[in-house]
Amino acid sequence: MTGKIAVVVGGAKGIGFAIAGGLSKEGATVLLTGRKPDEVAAAAETIGASARGIQADAASQADLERVMAEAKRLHGRIDVLVLNAGLSEPATITEETGEHFDRHFAVNVRAALFGIQAALPAMEDGASVVLVGSIADVMGVTPFSTYGATKAALRSYARSWAAELASRRIRVNVVAPGPTDTDMMAAVSEEMRQALIAPIPLGRMAHVDEVASAAVFLLSDEASFITGAELCVDGGMRQV
Repeated sequence: MTGKIAVVVGGAKGIGFAIAGGLSKEGATVLLTGRKPDEVAAAAETIGASARGIQADAASQADLERVMAEAKRLHGRIDVLVLNAGLSEPATITEETGEHFDRHFAVNVRAALFGIQAALPAMEDGASVVLVGSIADVMGVTPFSTYGATKAALRSYARSWAAELASRRIRVNVVAPGPTDTDMMAAVSEEMRQALIAPIPLGRMAHVDEVASAAVFLLSDEASFITGAELCVDGGMRQV
């Protein structure tokens, strides 16, 4: 990643922060975004001089356009794009509301679509993109059906975008974690945590660095002939 310019949307904490840190360790210059200014500043400071934080709401098309324009202004191009902004809140069918539905699709899907759209004018031919999905894209996980539906949408978009951008040699892939120890997961009850761990053959949740390593691989030239794919980091949960 030496000399690469990377933008990580949703890179202030959790998996996104781990990916931003992994890219930096491999030599990339990283611009990371988050909704809360203090979290963004802390994340960039922790990663070090190769990172810069930009406050932005991933659900805002104008904010995404501002971020990509800033990346081009500062560095002239974008080589690596990570679309990680995500939201996961439970709701059964009877509990679902329009606001809950719209909020999840705005953050989990709309942000990815308009993030890549805003980035494309600054992206070099041969650039790489990773969408952070979830193995929930093909599983019936109650009461997180809307969350799963958003991740299924991302998986579909990745296939279409990989085909559409192939002429520019821009690769688009998905890293799909299983249950992962993040702040988002910390809000889940202990009973739910154990229920999530039970079907994982390796007997634990993923660490964020394990997901980040998979994402960095897909973004790197080591994965130069991989596009439109989904790499599951799930301890065998969906594989066995």
